[in-house]
Amino acid sequence: MTRRTDARDAADQAVLPGAVAPERGLATFVAVGHDAFARDHWGRAPLLTRADELPPPTHGFGPDAVDELLSSRALRTPFLRMARDGATLPDSALTLGGGVGATIGDQVSEDKVLRQFAEGATIVLQALHRTWEPVGRTARELAADLGHPVQVNAYVTPPQNRGFDDHYDVHDVLVVQVAGEKHWQVRRPVLDAPLRTQPWTDRREAVAAAARAEPVVDAVLRPGDCLYLPRGWLHSATALGGVSTHLTFGIHTWTVRHVVDDLVGAAATHLDGDAAARASLPLGADLLDPESPAALRATARRALDAALDAVSDDELALLLAARVRGSQRAEPLGVLGQHAAAERTHVHAWRVRDGLAARWEGDTLVTRVARVEVPPEAHDALRVVLNGDLDPARLHGDLLRRLVLAGVLVPATGAGGAPAPPLP
Repeated sequence: MTRRTDARDAADQAVLPGAVAPERGLATFVAVGHDAFARDHWGRAPLLTRADELPPPTHGFGPDAVDELLSSRALRTPFLRMARDGATLPDSALTLGGGVGATIGDQVSEDKVLRQFAEGATIVLQALHRTWEPVGRTARELAADLGHPVQVNAYVTPPQNRGFDDHYDVHDVLVVQVAGEKHWQVRRPVLDAPLRTQPWTDRREAVAAAARAEPVVDAVLRPGDCLYLPRGWLHSATALGGVSTHLTFGIHTWTVRHVVDDLVGAAATHLDGDAAARASLPLGADLLDPESPAALRATARRALDAALDAVSDDELALLLAARVRGSQRAEPLGVLGQHAAAERTHVHAWRVRDGLAARWEGDTLVTRVARVEVPPEAHDALRVVLNGDLDPARLHGDLLRRLVLAGVLVPATGAGGAPAPPLP
């Protein structure tokens, strides 16, 4: 697994020469080194890390953020759900109409949420990386470090309550305790490395039986503590003493199965151009004959083997790149601010926007947000910029403007996220 440098690292170092870059990515969640985590824990075993072993959190989330999201952001389902006694409440128990001028019937009602919470229901803020930007930035940095997509949920549990019974997730998680305390119990999987098509609900009896075994982890998480769980490991959590809030950074791991799906899909496209594969089966073919599958399998295997061999690395790379681009979104940008900056490129310092998943396809730079045609004579200069050299003077003025309007370059920021001063 290769670590990737976030484009913002270079920007920070440019704004603050000589400063020590803050910890980002996996290092904000675990105290062991990257290689040790990959060897001993990634996809293999849980890891509990206490707050005093970690740098200060970067997610910027807490009780005030919960209240703001529920009361002032006009959230709609499924950005919120609630659960009690292991069951998810219906949307109607959490929502109301938006009132005059907002004909939306499923906006979150903070009053309904309060009543359900007081009766013991857990608040689940889903896709928090899309609604609370500091969390989104932390998620992007983690995804860039791991090479796998990341999404974030928040769980706010009333005192002495458990939102969900023992279960497993079909993605790895990094659990970060934000406020209060929560008692976690973790047990061994009933199915190793389950896929998204293999949820715990398909194995309720096995999960219930495994939940009676001795836990591998039996610990209370306090603010700042972090627990890594590979997918498939059973877990449950109970709030202690007061309201408890934690974040789960869900890591949706790429697997060999993903590669197989894309490879076989490309091979099937090649078979469309194979006259022998398109040919009809013999007249009178009996597909119900028990002897038919063996012969048909042999014929299909020969055709598929040839088609797989015909799929080029470039074809597979295009499919994998499309999968990666569709898995997450790039760093948010301000539409009006970006538009204004594009008209004054000469007075701004620039940086590469985070989370672009950029890739060259001939003379086209393809990202999550746009396709930009680049003149051949500008390829080398743009590659240098994309690799972190933030001198836009390398780029022709028209190309620079197009890159800004395409959302590839954004105005750089100084310390604390404040806009960098205009260039002289």
